[in-house]
Amino acid sequence: MKPSRKLTQLASSLFGVAFTKPSRKLTQLASSLFAVALMMSAAVLAADPGLAYPETAEVSDQKAGSILFYNIYTSSASGSNTQNARLNITNTSSTSAAAVHLFFITSGCSVADSFICLTPNQTASFLASDIDPGITGYLVAVATDATGCPRKFNFLIGDEYVKFSSGHTANLGAEAFAKITADSTAECDGGSSEVLINFDNIQYNRAPRVLAVSSLGSNLDGNSTMIIVNRVGGSLVSGAATTGSLFGLLYDDAEAGVSFNLNGNCQVQGLLSNSFPRVTGTFTGFIGQGRTGWMKIYSSQGDRGLLGSVLTYNQNAGSQPSAFTGGRNMHKLTLSASNSYTIPVFPPNCDLN
Repeated sequence: MKPSRKLTQLASSLFGVAFTKPSRKLTQLASSLFAVALMMSAAVLAADPGLAYPETAEVSDQKAGSILFYNIYTSSASGSNTQNARLNITNTSSTSAAAVHLFFITSGCSVADSFICLTPNQTASFLASDIDPGITGYLVAVATDATGCPRKFNFLIGDEYVKFSSGHTANLGAEAFAKITADSTAECDGGSSEVLINFDNIQYNRAPRVLAVSSLGSNLDGNSTMIIVNRVGGSLVSGAATTGSLFGLLYDDAEAGVSFNLNGNCQVQGLLSNSFPRVTGTFTGFIGQGRTGWMKIYSSQGDRGLLGSVLTYNQNAGSQPSAFTGGRNMHKLTLSASNSYTIPVFPPNCDLN
């Protein structure tokens, strides 16, 4: 077989030697290299190894889904750089583009929305100060089809970096809900102006009902702990649902417990102190210096879905080995089965072909 000139040039470039008449072995080597390169390219495009997360796996910040829930976003109304959020979203599909309907819900329950378009394997980031400046709330991202109807597209993952002027900072994963049922015109026919999304373990995964914070440090040790609780549900057309009255139990590390109540709109946010939440005695008296505690929270008004995060700031984190600053999403102890969002339906300006 007489090798081609391109094959000769490739072999020359690989070895840094000019070959005027390549040998058969060199030809075979170059052919083998081509084969290996093709195999590596095929491996890159192949499906990821391992077992896929089941669609019925409950809401988590460690999986992909068709709906992402970002527990907090904020930015300073004055334009200060000390308070902002960078929100990140990624399309993990290597073959399909995604249209994602973004809903920005304020703590007072008003809603603003926009679309983002993601090509296969694309990741995108944006600042809260650029999209919704001076506002604090939470974000819901819904995968849709070309008509704006919710779509089964369990390939979205996301996270966020958030910082407050108080010093509280965290990197929080977006909570992902997978769509379980296949898309159908019974859910949304493209001519609808709005559609209902059900978190019922039939259409989408269920929302949590009881949230927990695994460890709370004492304020007397320099800890400042911010808790954030969001209601899952309501209308993203006319206004999201409120948390209403929340019931909580606070335990110290000796197993003693006290109860408390919280009230809020769509989002409850506050720094744990002797006045928030109100407990018998004082918060600092209950969780004293060198001690820790934990809490759980749920609605006292029925089966309402909740999601939340906790952020801790300690100004001694750089000088004391036992002082830390950071945040995480709240644990989910039980599930709710009767929550839903109503979302508007209109076409995104995205090319999904």
